[in-house]
Amino acid sequence: MSANLAHLQAAARPLTVAVTQFSCGWDRQVNIDRAEELLREAARAGAQVVLLPELFETPYFCIEQDTRHLRLATSLHENPAVQRFARVAAELGVVVPVSFFERAGQAYFNTVALIDADGAVLGSYRKSHIPNGPGYQEKTYFSPGDTGFRVWQTRYGRLGVGICWDQWFPECARAMALQGAELLLYPTAIGSEPPPALPVLSRDHWQRTQQGHAAANLMPLLAANRHGLERSLQDPQQLYINFYGSSFIADATGALVAQAPQDADAVLLAEFDLAAIAQLRDNWFVFRDRRPDLYGALLTLDGQ
Repeated sequence: MSANLAHLQAAARPLTVAVTQFSCGWDRQVNIDRAEELLREAARAGAQVVLLPELFETPYFCIEQDTRHLRLATSLHENPAVQRFARVAAELGVVVPVSFFERAGQAYFNTVALIDADGAVLGSYRKSHIPNGPGYQEKTYFSPGDTGFRVWQTRYGRLGVGICWDQWFPECARAMALQGAELLLYPTAIGSEPPPALPVLSRDHWQRTQQGHAAANLMPLLAANRHGLERSLQDPQQLYINFYGSSFIADATGALVAQAPQDADAVLLAEFDLAAIAQLRDNWFVFRDRRPDLYGALLTLDGQ
């Protein structure tokens, strides 16, 4: 390349990312310890950003409606996982979004704290879309998030983080992309539909939906799920979910570049050049050619 054109070539910005997957039991300390083990494994392999699953401190208590589970909630600054991973992030120099059950005054939220590579908590995002259906009774526990979609400048790049049900809404991914996200991250807890529903394996649909977000916004996407059979405390024989793992990393074209098994712990790794991906976005013009003046229907419930 000639000296006259050298300034047009952006310097490479390599980034190694990781997704973890594991099962969760009722011993909170054991779950946090396992999350740290897998995070350290990822860091040893070179990961600079590591994603953990949704609400990994306990089983997915939203499988049932039982207000005793509200006792699991903590404030942001009192949460043991946030405290632990702030120390670990600073030690290892990694960025870690930590999903936890938050209590704030009389309100409860499904929240992610974004911890930078120096251990600083940059802020939090409260889940915007709250599902309510058999086995996923989140409206019993969580108010709709009031933070809006958020993007953080971290040591290694600008990260946008949604939470589970958020990942089914293209508006969430696009909002984070418009705020300058370079990576989309989704901690998740999803599995088979519980009885009495007919067996439905939504794994492929779940993955393809998010692959579409990656492709439409031309940016990599990470999804971290749990695995294993979890049962209701009230009715363990009749109400249960088999969480199907299958955590994955998609590249900026939506292609799967790493995928975990359905039934085992895993650490997934991928390396991306954020500068090359930014150039890819520039060359596709999907943001230049947007027509927000025509998208008014998106601001309504009925499209009118």
